[in-house]
Amino acid sequence: MTADLRDAALNSNVWAFQEARKLVERYKQKKPEKGYVLFETGYGPSGLPHIGTFGEVARTTYVRRAFEQMSDIPTKLFCFSDDMDGLRKVPDNIPNKEMVAQHLGKALTSVPDPFGTHESFAHHNNARLCDFLDSFGFEYEFKSSTECYRSGMFDAALLRVLERYDAIQKIMLPTLGEERRATYSPFMPVEQDTMKVLMAKVTELKPESGTIVYEHPETGKLIETPVTGGHCKLQWKPDWAMRWYALGVDYEMAGKDLIPSVELGNKIVKALGGTPPEGFNYELFLDENAQKISKSKGNGISMEDWLKYAPEDSLSLFMFQKPKTAKRLYFDIIPKTVDEYLTFADKLKTETDPVKLLQNPAWHIHEGKAPEREIPLSFGILLNLVSVCNTNDPELLWAFISRYAKGATPENAPYLDKLVGYAINYYNDFVKPAKKYRAATDAEKAALTELRDMLKTLDAGTNGGDIQTQVFEVGKNHNYENLRDWFKALYEILLGQEQGPRMGSFIALYGIDESVALIDRVLADEDLGV
Repeated sequence: MTADLRDAALNSNVWAFQEARKLVERYKQKKPEKGYVLFETGYGPSGLPHIGTFGEVARTTYVRRAFEQMSDIPTKLFCFSDDMDGLRKVPDNIPNKEMVAQHLGKALTSVPDPFGTHESFAHHNNARLCDFLDSFGFEYEFKSSTECYRSGMFDAALLRVLERYDAIQKIMLPTLGEERRATYSPFMPVEQDTMKVLMAKVTELKPESGTIVYEHPETGKLIETPVTGGHCKLQWKPDWAMRWYALGVDYEMAGKDLIPSVELGNKIVKALGGTPPEGFNYELFLDENAQKISKSKGNGISMEDWLKYAPEDSLSLFMFQKPKTAKRLYFDIIPKTVDEYLTFADKLKTETDPVKLLQNPAWHIHEGKAPEREIPLSFGILLNLVSVCNTNDPELLWAFISRYAKGATPENAPYLDKLVGYAINYYNDFVKPAKKYRAATDAEKAALTELRDMLKTLDAGTNGGDIQTQVFEVGKNHNYENLRDWFKALYEILLGQEQGPRMGSFIALYGIDESVALIDRVLADEDLGV
């Protein structure tokens, strides 16, 4: 890393560097005793990984990489699974629901796997999480809450919670309703024979022996149990804070909806004698109606949806841009995001200015290394090629592409080939059902006739820029005061949609002769939708 790049990083106004700067200041005077700066993300394994999981790990990784440009202190990222939580309800999207229902209340690592592939439900979902993160190449260490509790890793912190019990209660009780306050305790005993995580009233504290006495919620019997070794688990807000304290977490971000929980956690860490982590609160995603996306409602777009229509790099870009802005996460943003990503990735290859380099989202997505590939076509143009050809056949589309991009094949341009597949999927599901061609007016037919005749004079290899200039001239010749109206007419008449690509580039890709034939069909009043 050059001194210029580090200097640019230390002064960058990009959000990831602004966040990383907090950690530089945190350890300006003294390096962390544990020897590294610790980033953390949390995950609840009662459900499968989703697009929010990806977003949180990706954004945390961007801050981690930014910090590594600013400092020589080593870093780690823990992906922490709350797999010792009790199962409170049966998820809708699993098999064998009746079997799982018999284990309500148990720690997730003690609930049998309804999929029949792993030791427990939590082990199954943890494996899915790791496969999910590995598929995107994230660098992380997986941490299991159950293992941390049962191995003794949290014992010292749990004994500290017991010592500071009253201080923690003073923080938590004002946030609870009257009925909840009457029985609330940060400690939830774990029945060792059933592995149920109990919401129980604690009647006595015994810090000298590291135990508590609780009233069993069903039998009323008073039971003494250690708070260590997995015999107790903390309520989630104290648990989050205890984890920060025990592991020495330096940075963890959370959604805007968790701001009150973060504030409580910070107070609890201080009560334990620790230092709260740095972090920020990102905005939540909205659907096409500007409503908050909810897994239970099923609105918005899922991880699998996005990756059906676009490469993961484009999703990474979406997560990188404006994390503190509430953004619509819906299907119509995908093509635009793909093309923005392709533009940023292309610029990364040639940019030499350190400041502009670090402002490029592709630098963060690819850890500063420009992808070795050439993408001669935008995703938008590929979509329109699929649209005008009305085909699911990649070979037919490649016949046009290889003529436009000499020498390009699916074998030597695999990323472009993937984009072709994505374009076919997107066209079939979103463009085709909405296509609506309109007939040309007499004035438009006159302009189209001139456009056709102009195209006939061009050589087959004329580039898109020169064709675009000629298309502009035809619009001017027919007195379009706003040339956007001319292009809009072309899109609606020739492509059956209100928006489209640069017509010059599209004609160069589709072919001059083919474009002439397309216009002839319009002039003959043929139905292009057939």
